[in-house]
Amino acid sequence: MRLPRSLRARLALSLGVLLTLLWVGTASVTALILRREMDEVFDSALEETVQRLLPLAVVEIVGRDDDGISQRLGAIRNHDEVFTYVVRDAQGRVLLQSHDADPAVFPTYDGPGFRQTATHRFYNEEALQGSVRMSVAEPLDHRAAVAREIQIGLGLPLLIVIPVALLAIILAVRASLRPLRQFRDRLDTRNAQDLTPIPAGDIPSEISPIATTLNGLLGRLNAAFDAERSFAANAAHELRTPLAGAIAQVQRLQSETHDPASQVRAADIEVTLKRLTRLSERLMQLARVEGGRLRLDKATDLRAVAHIVVEDIARTVAPDRIALTLPDRPMMSDLDPDTFAILCRNLVDNALRHGAESAPVTVVLTAEGRLTVSNAGEVVPPEKLALLTDRFERAGAVADGSGLGLAIVAAIADRIGSPLVLRSPRSGSTSGFEVTVSLPVENLAT
Repeated sequence: MRLPRSLRARLALSLGVLLTLLWVGTASVTALILRREMDEVFDSALEETVQRLLPLAVVEIVGRDDDGISQRLGAIRNHDEVFTYVVRDAQGRVLLQSHDADPAVFPTYDGPGFRQTATHRFYNEEALQGSVRMSVAEPLDHRAAVAREIQIGLGLPLLIVIPVALLAIILAVRASLRPLRQFRDRLDTRNAQDLTPIPAGDIPSEISPIATTLNGLLGRLNAAFDAERSFAANAAHELRTPLAGAIAQVQRLQSETHDPASQVRAADIEVTLKRLTRLSERLMQLARVEGGRLRLDKATDLRAVAHIVVEDIARTVAPDRIALTLPDRPMMSDLDPDTFAILCRNLVDNALRHGAESAPVTVVLTAEGRLTVSNAGEVVPPEKLALLTDRFERAGAVADGSGLGLAIVAAIADRIGSPLVLRSPRSGSTSGFEVTVSLPVENLAT
């Protein structure tokens, strides 16, 4: 038999089975002991009955006028006679018998002592030098009935005690495992951004080494993630100054040289350096959203942030290239405004970079906290759509894309517990691409 996977079920089952077997074994041993003691009591009763009745029977028989006459004693009132007896002479003639006695049941007298047949237990005794012989019989069914009543009396509590004991065991095991369930719930709340040790002071000593080992593992993972984020942020930050200097030098070289070939090479270098600058900026953003605090203690209106971000990007593109729609009432959220700005900027940049120039990029922020950015363009295949949130994954062969824009957006959505929905084609159209993020919203009192 396969044991259940639940530790609580295993403990309850094993303790319940052990308790049942222990009770059955104890009841069986008790029944055997009681049966032996009961046989001794009944045998003593048979012997005592003969010892009391035989002198009375002798007086009755000796005082008769007619010798050899059989007499059946009548009952004072009707009752079940458990012990029956017969009194016989040396020739086996029945001289006296109880009212329910059946002489045919009594075997031939063969001396004093206990005898037993298939149906009865007997005790024989004699007086007057063997001329008066008494045999008392007890049906074996009577002893069996008493034994059954004892066994039932011992077994019936099983029907009540075992279910109650099982319920008590289940409740006790459940209460004992409550610290373990609490530890599991605390562990379930941990993610890559929260790898702090889990309190385990109330954990049972048998489980405590596991909790200690797990906390040690979380600590090592946290240290590794911190080192990774710190390296990415520091490397990106340290690259900004030399990259800016290199771009300035290349631009100066372009202005000073008159060689067309050198100008082309310098322009290519400038494009590469700018791409590297954007990549370092994206790495810094990714390190921040993965390790920083994204939710604040107070709510702010994110409409102004969205307007500033879109207006700043719009200065670098053609007029009417971005269409922004904001709600009439404040969109209050405890999301960090800088984090929202990073999210919004990456979505708009991604839409401008990969969308068709013939149609504007639409940015819609609703009062319910839903931010939707969509662009026209080719439909992204479903198998490619599922990979767009991976790092360094690009929707097309655009040379200057970093492949981190949607990865940063996905990291923010995961940290704030919001689903990130990617659609291609966009809603209400047969082409294009659309991204929707639901932001945490604080309802304003009316």
